[in-house]
Amino acid sequence: MSDFLGFLMGAIFWIFLAAIILVPVYLRHRERDKLHETLRIAFEKGQPVPPEIITALQTPARPAAPPVPERDLRTGLVLIAVGLGLCAIGYGFWYALMTVSDTAAYMTAVSFAGLGAIPGLIGVAYVIFWAVRRNSGGPKA
Repeated sequence: MSDFLGFLMGAIFWIFLAAIILVPVYLRHRERDKLHETLRIAFEKGQPVPPEIITALQTPARPAAPPVPERDLRTGLVLIAVGLGLCAIGYGFWYALMTVSDTAAYMTAVSFAGLGAIPGLIGVAYVIFWAVRRNSGGPKA
């Protein structure tokens, strides 16, 4: 029974993850198809096509964000905060598991610290990029 429950939990996780990724893609595709259908019907009936619709079809669904000078700093600080948060969770688990097993406590704390190091160090790299770009007088994008 526990094997089936583990399989079911894993399957639910991956289905949920796929739904989060695929549903917005499907909805954007459906919206674009409706716009194409409206254009086709208008063209068949000889109606003039508004230039806004043509522009909407030619532009990407999500335009690129304009460069913000302080984006590297903000991204870096958020990633450092995420890394520190994961380390704090690891400390909490360490503290809670010390009453049960020293080995389990240390393994859990080190695992969370390692997971926290990934976004934390990427954040440090972003802050370094921001500092180098700011001090070099180069492009501020």
